[in-house]
Amino acid sequence: MSSHEHWNEEKQSAYLYRVMAQAERVPKLAQLFTELARTADEQAATWEAKLRENGDAGRLEFVPSARVRVVALLVRQLGARRMKPVLASLKVRGLSALAKNPQPVGQMQHSGHVMPTSLEDFGGRHRSGATGGALRAAVFGVNDGLVSNTSLILGLAGASAEPRIVLVTGLAGLLAGAFSMAAGEWVSMRSQREMFEHQIALERDELAEYPEQEAEELALIYIARGLPADEARAFAKRLMSDPVHALDTLAREELGLNPDDLGSAWGAALSSFLAFAAGAAIPLAPIAFARGEHAITLTMLVAACALFAVGCTLSLFTGLNALWSGARMVLIGGAAALATWSIGKLLGVAVG
Repeated sequence: MSSHEHWNEEKQSAYLYRVMAQAERVPKLAQLFTELARTADEQAATWEAKLRENGDAGRLEFVPSARVRVVALLVRQLGARRMKPVLASLKVRGLSALAKNPQPVGQMQHSGHVMPTSLEDFGGRHRSGATGGALRAAVFGVNDGLVSNTSLILGLAGASAEPRIVLVTGLAGLLAGAFSMAAGEWVSMRSQREMFEHQIALERDELAEYPEQEAEELALIYIARGLPADEARAFAKRLMSDPVHALDTLAREELGLNPDDLGSAWGAALSSFLAFAAGAAIPLAPIAFARGEHAITLTMLVAACALFAVGCTLSLFTGLNALWSGARMVLIGGAAALATWSIGKLLGVAVG
């Protein structure tokens, strides 16, 4: 990235910090964003001086882009907390201070991360790559395949399609849905990883250019989370003494990223493909091994049992009663299947 682009990024950050400070109702956080705006302006001044040394300054005048103006408007209307994912993509730091229940920096490991004070806090800052998150995504993938292919099969059955046509169409629905889910997940994860890598690369450049100011930004975050100013600055300075460790800390504390766990696009795509295919295969199996009306009846029974099991599994994440969660999933999936069967029936009569 060129010096001019770095200058523009810092001016953009300063602009957004001031908007966030104005919209923030918590005085300590408003002060944090005001101070971060000041440090961003100082960092922009560093890049401006470099541009002038090289004779490339020209006419430096920051004009917020349309995207930044829209984000600023949304921050004013909705608040910074609801806009955290978008703000993170725009090089806005200190977002860890916006956590619903931010932990004070009272007890820290040598790595600079807050020690958890309750079971709920343990590992809570980076749950996206945890086993629980992967299991939840897998369950939803199975549910998507199950509901969509059950509805497709019953829609064809309602239209009085031949069993062979139902089987082939169901298999096509399985493959089309699984590949679609995999492609969508690959694009999503790849885009996310590229954004994370870009953000970390920016931090690496800035850490090399002005480590003192980066240490001040980190200290401001710790101050906002309850550490006395002198201790926060001394602690941040100590963390910055090791460049590799410093980059890791900045990525985690300023950007909320885990550099060691940015996610795999291919892994996510494969998981989505397998989860959807597994769910879609459940209602397809009776069609493949049974014949006549019994096959459709068996499909409905198998799909209902599978939907109930999915609902019970989801109760692990929602905290709802397992039986109620399972019954609700059967009702939702059954309503979708009934709707497609009815439409298929109407179409079959009309075409016939």
